Amino acid sequence: MPRTKIFSILFFLLMKIISPAECIPFHEARKYVGETKCVTGKVLRIKEGRSGTTFFDFCEDYRSCPFTVVVFPRDLKNVGDVRSLPGKDIEIHGQIKLYDGRAEIILKRGAQFSGAVTNLPPLPKGYDVQKKGQYSAGSFGHPSSHKPAKKEQPARGQIEEDVEPTGSEQ
Repeated sequence: MPRTKIFSILFFLLMKIISPAECIPFHEARKYVGETKCVTGKVLRIKEGRSGTTFFDFCEDYRSCPFTVVVFPRDLKNVGDVRSLPGKDIEIHGQIKLYDGRAEIILKRGAQFSGAVTNLPPLPKGYDVQKKGQYSAGSFGHPSSHKPAKKEQPARGQIEEDVEPTGSEQ
């Protein structure tokens, strides 16, 4: 079994032991800042910031929402393809932090999910988190080579003067 899978299972089991069985609703998360809890809510949107950071929106207006989930680009490969989450109720485990007046959980691994959403599909091959979610198979460019300049060909019907290899004309 791969090392990351074992770590994910252990983390999930540890979260189950540490966290109470009941999840708190996302609108109550601020009361538990600094604690490790399970928070539940329906994801309305997944948004991506300018730096490639992914945010889960639980409210129509994210600016007035009391809670969010944050996934940094470097962690997205460990979390999975979160683009399938809008419209789903999720349970997420982690330390509740306060950032910019709002409670948040930083999602680093897929094992932080429980309930109906526990196994997200992996990111598609070629998914480039550094390019803000754009698919990238790399860039293609023609090899640069120095081609000799094309020699002007005589027009049809014209005959070139005969030149001897020594360079003198006949």
